[in-house]
Amino acid sequence: MMIHQLNSGPKARARKRVGRGIGSGHGKTSGRGHKGAGSRSGHKNRITFEGGQMPLVRRIAKRGFNNRAFATEWEVCDVADLEKAFNSGETVTAAELRSRGILPRRKSGTAAVKLIGATPLTKSLVVVVGGATVGARKSVELAGGKVVTQGRNE
Repeated sequence: MMIHQLNSGPKARARKRVGRGIGSGHGKTSGRGHKGAGSRSGHKNRITFEGGQMPLVRRIAKRGFNNRAFATEWEVCDVADLEKAFNSGETVTAAELRSRGILPRRKSGTAAVKLIGATPLTKSLVVVVGGATVGARKSVELAGGKVVTQGRNE
């Protein structure tokens, strides 16, 4: 075997040799076109370059504040779920709701629980939550129960 008989297999492709005459198809301007930044040596496009259009990074506002980091994250619980999962006289807390599968088991556990819905209750319950809608509060109180609201629940 001679050195000129070696190859790297069927997918081997010779590199594009530019500037080797008109017959090569890559002569004269070597595939760079005529004039302009792209035809010059040393030209590199910035990743934000948009062809002369004002780049997005310069169009959007640079200042401002949002409260997302400090916002209260809520998990909701429906009054109808309390009817199914609890017996009369029991105390409902976030931990109890999680253990009975009404609330998802979250890693953080920092979300406050909000009681929603206006389904009539038949059981007297003491509900300790982060917040409650007016309808949910009424339905618990009409059944002889009590809603205690506090800050974030564990």
